[in-house]
Amino acid sequence: MNTIKSNEVRNNNLYLSIIGILSIAIPVVVAVLFYLPESGGLGDWNVSFIPHFNAILNTGTTLCLLAGFYFIKNNQQKNHIRAMVTAFVLSSLFLVLYVIYHYQGTHTLFGDANGDGVVSPEELEAVGSIRLIYVFILLTHILLAAIVVPLVLLAIYFAISKQLNKHKKIVKWTFPVWLYVAITGVIVYLMISPYYA
Repeated sequence: MNTIKSNEVRNNNLYLSIIGILSIAIPVVVAVLFYLPESGGLGDWNVSFIPHFNAILNTGTTLCLLAGFYFIKNNQQKNHIRAMVTAFVLSSLFLVLYVIYHYQGTHTLFGDANGDGVVSPEELEAVGSIRLIYVFILLTHILLAAIVVPLVLLAIYFAISKQLNKHKKIVKWTFPVWLYVAITGVIVYLMISPYYA
């Protein structure tokens, strides 16, 4: 009996360590990409479709999260699991494509109407206070996207390992944060899409 318990603790510690490493590594990689110049490291691959596709992925994630919430509230556990796994897959695909886009593509600035990579005083004046709203939504989106990584991974781990009490406790935080990140991802896209080259 002690051996079984010892193995459970060891496995628990291993998975929690992996979650901790991923929770740090993913935001660090994304942060580094913001400061790298356009690399073109993937050859001539045109990645201009990715922001548009990522908006679709975020919309799909939002719908899956809402469906998952509906299903669990109505005791439809199998449908809940399907919806949440789909949300996780869509979010993971978003993350991979996001990293590829920022590695390969150009950085787009809100308000940069002429696409020269600089928001001039005239362009700033043209967008006015909408830029502040955009920046607020973007910053909260980025901050919460970093925070949601360990929350989602822990929620999934607790569900898979049948630690349902821990799962229920963490999803009280995970669900609203993840939903906010998905919805604001779409809003950020809609606001900046006029400035894509």
